[in-house]
Amino acid sequence: MRALTHPHVVTSLASYVLVAVRLATFALTLGLTLISFRAYRRAGTRRLEYAFVGFAFVSIGVGLTALADQLPVGPVFHIGATLPFLVGFATLYVSLYR
Repeated sequence: MRALTHPHVVTSLASYVLVAVRLATFALTLGLTLISFRAYRRAGTRRLEYAFVGFAFVSIGVGLTALADQLPVGPVFHIGATLPFLVGFATLYVSLYR
């Protein structure tokens, strides 16, 4: 049991859990994007088009944020990685507001 309290083991386990959670989040956002795309193709409304585009940008944001945390990049990349979230949520807001 003592091996589990070793700092490298805990850090390693936490890293694996973090990667798994990020993959699950990315998979869920891609799933939402696919579902909204299918709904848009079926109904063809402007509201569903905005929802699809919004979810697509949120998916891009999730992917870029995960990438930014894995690579040695500067703060400018982190800022750029959050911009798709801004665009995505703004687009989702428009789709719900209309």
